[in-house]
Amino acid sequence: MSIKENYKSIKDQLPSHVQLVAVSKTHPVSAVREVYDLGQRVFGENKVQELMEKYPLLPQDIQWHLIGHLQTNKVKYLAPFIDTIQSVDSEKLLAEINKESGKNNRVIKVLLQVKIAAEESKFGLEISEAKDLFQQYVESQFPNVEITGLMGMATFTDDEQQIRNEFLKLKGLFDELNQLKTLNTLSMGMSDDFPAAIECGANSVRVGSAIFGRRDYSK
Repeated sequence: MSIKENYKSIKDQLPSHVQLVAVSKTHPVSAVREVYDLGQRVFGENKVQELMEKYPLLPQDIQWHLIGHLQTNKVKYLAPFIDTIQSVDSEKLLAEINKESGKNNRVIKVLLQVKIAAEESKFGLEISEAKDLFQQYVESQFPNVEITGLMGMATFTDDEQQIRNEFLKLKGLFDELNQLKTLNTLSMGMSDDFPAAIECGANSVRVGSAIFGRRDYSK
């Protein structure tokens, strides 16, 4: 199917309350533009360098989300324009975003990335760390950021029950933190598992290959 057909198929599967983050990593500006012209405004990238290359070549009303692991020394490049950083996985990173956001007279939206997968290779805060960091935020320790929710990635496995259990673990934490301060974004689910994520409470999904096709990592 074409990108247009793929995009419309995904949109048809999403309830109206679920945000679609179209993940454009490794795909060319022309492909992003094609999906933009279909009405999509929220796009996700994994790498700062690739995002910095695409940003000036595309319409300025795109809401860019950084969804990949972010090093503190690269925050300054994103701070002037990024809409949301979904991958906050340490207090050090949150402090740096707060600092650079202040320099740019902005309040940057962030999600706390929580490690729910069994794989050691996945980044993320432990649940106890996420609770501690959120408590600091509630106590106004990071005035230049807005923690709008949580993000998580399930284990890459064929065991659907394990995937659902991991999503439900994050939903439980989301509900718990929501009692302290209102959160509005639970980002779970990608091309292979977003229907299960939505059933488990996700209201934002990150879909790339199901829209743009397989990625070419040789570029």
